[in-house]
Parts: sequence; structure tokens; C-alpha cells
Amino acid sequence: MHPPAGMNRGSPVEGVLLTNADLDHTLGLFLLREGDRLRVHATAAVRRSLTEGLSLARTLEAFCGVEWIQPPSNAGPLPCRDGSKSGLLYQAFAVAGSPPRFMRDPPGASDVGTVGYLLRDEGTGGRLLFLPDVGKIDDALARLLPECDVLLFDGTFWSEHEMRERGAGHHPASHMGHLPISGADGSLKVLAETKVKNRIYIHINNTNPILLEDSPERAAVTKAGCAIGWDGMEISI
Repeated sequence: MHPPAGMNRGSPVEGVLLTNADLDHTLGLFLLREGDRLRVHATAAVRRSLTEGLSLARTLEAFCGVEWIQPPSNAGPLPCRDGSKSGLLYQAFAVAGSPPRFMRDPPGASDVGTVGYLLRDEGTGGRLLFLPDVGKIDDALARLLPECDVLLFDGTFWSEHEMRERGAGHHPASHMGHLPISGADGSLKVLAETKVKNRIYIHINNTNPILLEDSPERAAVTKAGCAIGWDGMEISI
């Protein structure tokens, strides 16, 4: 995130891929306002939420500006800022989620408010599936999960009523667009049976006990063959 060598301001960030319009996914765009024009990949519904709900586009136009890019639904090149090849292909696909809390009007039935991304390295053929927000694993998503070498999956909450039980809020996980890890219908049961070498939980809320290295919840995750993501984690595929 630091400016390139020899520059007082700027960022080496080539572009930003948004999975939804939630604040924890988008407020960082404001922090990049003093750099070059931002290239933001986002669906029409996400763009509308950020434009009408946060006035993000209007604010950024007073600084660096923003170039909106509709992510492809079929694999296409993910170019660098200057248009050169990055060596990556990407595609977005709809997943079950919830509209951001600051939007009074939810998106229409045809609008895609939450997506995941499948990225492929053209050189190695390695595939990474990025899913930080998943409200439900439907049949289409279940078929897609094994089609990768690395699966980064929504680990926000361990249980459905975790926020209330921890005294940190009152909304259940499903209301916030997240499938809990535990339970008969939780994500751990599905991921434990998914034939992917690297299954990693990310986007973990600070109320989630899997962050505690000696907790039984963390032991259950590791026993199932899944890992807990951490800042600075690097994966080669």
C-alpha cells in the first residue's frame, strides 16, 4: 500500500475487485483518494449502493476519480492499470448475500449484490476461488467449490447467534448475509468434504472463537482439514 519508490504519494494497487458494497469492503477506497484514478471492478448493484448510499463516486471525483469496470461472468483478462497483461484471468459469479445496511431500497431481483471471484494464473494454470461473503451454499456453488486449487471462504461467524451471545450486536449471521461455520447446515460440513488442497477461512469477525489457537472451535476447523487465514499469508499455486 506504500507509494512506489521515488514518489511521495500514490499506491502500487492496480485495481480493486469488490464482492459487495458493505462498509468493511469499501471504506478503504476513501483512503486511496490521493493516488491515481482508481479502477474498481464491481457489479451494477454494488456501484449503485456506493453511489446512492455513500456518495463514494462523487467524493472520489473530487480527488483521484474512479473508473468503474463491470466484471465478466465468463473468464476474461484482468488487465493492469496501464492496460498491459497481468497474467491473470478472472470472472465474477453471484452468491447468496444481503444488501448493505445503509441501503434503504434492496436491489431488484435481477441485480447482483454479492459475488465471488474465480481467478486463474495463465502461466501455471493455478485457480483461486475468493468467497468472503456467502449466505448459502446452493447447488451451483457446491459444484464450483472443487474447481480450484485454493478456496478462500467466508469464516465471519462460528454460529448463527454469535453476535448476540457475545454481546456485540443482535443480528443473526444469516441476516447479515453470512453462513455460519458450525451446525448441521454450516459451511464446515461442506468444506470438510470438498476435495480442495487449500481450504482457508477468511473474513473472520473478532467474535469468532476460531481466532483463539487453543479453542475447541479452532480444533474442529483444523481437524476438518481447513486452515485459518492470517495477515501476511502467502500461497503459491
